[in-house]
Amino acid sequence: MTERLSSGNARIDEVLGGGLPVNAINMIIGVPGSGKTILSQQYAFHNATAEHPALYLSTVSEPFDKILRYGQGLDFFDRAAVSDRRVVYDDLGETLVKDGLGGVLGAVDRFLREIRPGIVVIDSVKALHAFAKDEGEFRQFLHGLSRRLTATAATSIWIGEYGRMEAVGAAEFAVADAIIALDSKRLGEREVRVLQVLKLRGSGFQGGEHTYRISSAGLKVFPRLADAQDRSIYELGASRVSTGVAALDQMLGDGYWPGSSTMVVGPSGVGKTLLGLHFIYSGAKNGEPGVMATFQENATQLARIVEGFGWKSDDPNVHVLSRSIVDIYIDEWVYELLDLVEKTGAKRIVIDSLPDLMTAAGDSNRFREWMFSLVQRCTRLGISLMLIVEVPDLFRITRISEFGISHLSDNVILLQYIREGSRLSRALTVLKTRATRHEPVVRRYEITKQGFVLGEEVSPDGADQKLPLL
Repeated sequence: MTERLSSGNARIDEVLGGGLPVNAINMIIGVPGSGKTILSQQYAFHNATAEHPALYLSTVSEPFDKILRYGQGLDFFDRAAVSDRRVVYDDLGETLVKDGLGGVLGAVDRFLREIRPGIVVIDSVKALHAFAKDEGEFRQFLHGLSRRLTATAATSIWIGEYGRMEAVGAAEFAVADAIIALDSKRLGEREVRVLQVLKLRGSGFQGGEHTYRISSAGLKVFPRLADAQDRSIYELGASRVSTGVAALDQMLGDGYWPGSSTMVVGPSGVGKTLLGLHFIYSGAKNGEPGVMATFQENATQLARIVEGFGWKSDDPNVHVLSRSIVDIYIDEWVYELLDLVEKTGAKRIVIDSLPDLMTAAGDSNRFREWMFSLVQRCTRLGISLMLIVEVPDLFRITRISEFGISHLSDNVILLQYIREGSRLSRALTVLKTRATRHEPVVRRYEITKQGFVLGEEVSPDGADQKLPLL
């Protein structure tokens, strides 16, 4: 098994199948400002030891003083490690200008002999191209450099300002054992940063684009939620889960199965969020923690709604995850949700609302893949999931499958307005339940101080009740 070098960030290591390969040549490429230098310094400080220091060599693309000055503003930058030479910074620029590529190899020989580093970062390798007479000389230089580094069992990180398409023909990429690309991608009117593993010799890794952010803590990566179907056997809960509305439990055949997913569909103001709150507070009453994940209200607004219906906003079994859809990464958000679920032991989740997340995803195929993964994880953990979907139709809702995910839901509940003469009423229909019988009827309901109160069935001549397509 290949030994791995950790970044100090568990989710970066997860994408890389455990970390960068040790005693290998690893390249970090990307446009200027994408975080290449920061990520390289993360590796350097996390892995440097007194016996095998980290050696950081600048060339002529990034001024040595600038690297050091900005590096000191990072949380992981350890002045003591620099002082006692566990992390050694040096500049090859003067040697390169004076003695060319041959001088660089001589300087590397000296550093390897005197410092005996465990990690060698070269920032940047691409800048060295300009000092070669031709491609043949540059390839010869790369061969000599890689031979020296691997012979001393040092793990190398080479930085370069390359685009992903350049990985096809450049000599550096043939030599590299691993290539990580840092880039930005446009989603509608937003820019998101993405990390992708282009090559990892002799090892598996998580493919595709993974979003990341840069802060004083370094790079924080959010592996894309894209789970393959898990065919292993898992235990299903035998006791039904109450919706929090007794009459609705009856319509569903005694509530939901634990670990099931329920889609609640309806227009604005019809009571979708209230039905979600019934679900969360019913679980809390029975000792099942729940998470209300909302993009519709902030915590203060939600507390006012909750207390208006007689629930306690400070219930210890109810946890609120309130976020704005502005500048949201769906994978960053979902890990925040999953971390909160693990921390609290939550058994119920309400997401209000799904269209907000689809907008943040920016791609319908990616969103369906993401939803499949989330539903599968919750199902296997026995977590009951409620997904709220707002539709534009106030009356005669004819279709709810624009998101292409209704098939993932075990239950589908439709809330809508109906006209009965001059009166505007609300009505509820259970459109779908999986693995159980349900009452396929349309029932009026009212919203009172106690929340949802279901009434009688709507008469056939009371309204046009053609059911929507799933």
